[in-house]
Amino acid sequence: MAGHQVDDELIRRLAALLGETGLTEIEYETKDWRVRVGRQGPAAGNVAITVPAPAAVAPAPVTVAPAAGGGAPAAVRGAVISPVVGTAYVAPEPTAPPFVRVGDKVKQGQTVLIVEAMKVMNPILAPQPGTVAQVFVANGQPVEFGEVLMVIE
Repeated sequence: MAGHQVDDELIRRLAALLGETGLTEIEYETKDWRVRVGRQGPAAGNVAITVPAPAAVAPAPVTVAPAAGGGAPAAVRGAVISPVVGTAYVAPEPTAPPFVRVGDKVKQGQTVLIVEAMKVMNPILAPQPGTVAQVFVANGQPVEFGEVLMVIE
């Protein structure tokens, strides 16, 4: 991994998602690298980072493009990402107001939305305190693993 810097914060967030979701492994991949965080038991854990060998020709500069569906760029600081494939819900029930709106202040660990996966409601928690800057999902919208759901600044 010479010449590549490990994103400690990303690894910590992925490891936290393991605990929150009860998953045993989670993987996040970009064009240039892949991080897989897993655990075998309650206290055991491992991290594997894969970086492809350098190309003979220098790659073109990386630009951050919006995610599929017009969402936020995938490498946005403060991004709240979906830990699973499922359906996003911005409110606790259909007639209730949303958990948060753009401009709302949130506390770390506060529920900001729910992603339903296989009939299990997974609360999505604010990874940091701050202000909701953008929300990229609508109520009942299908979401993918790793998709940016909102940004908290």
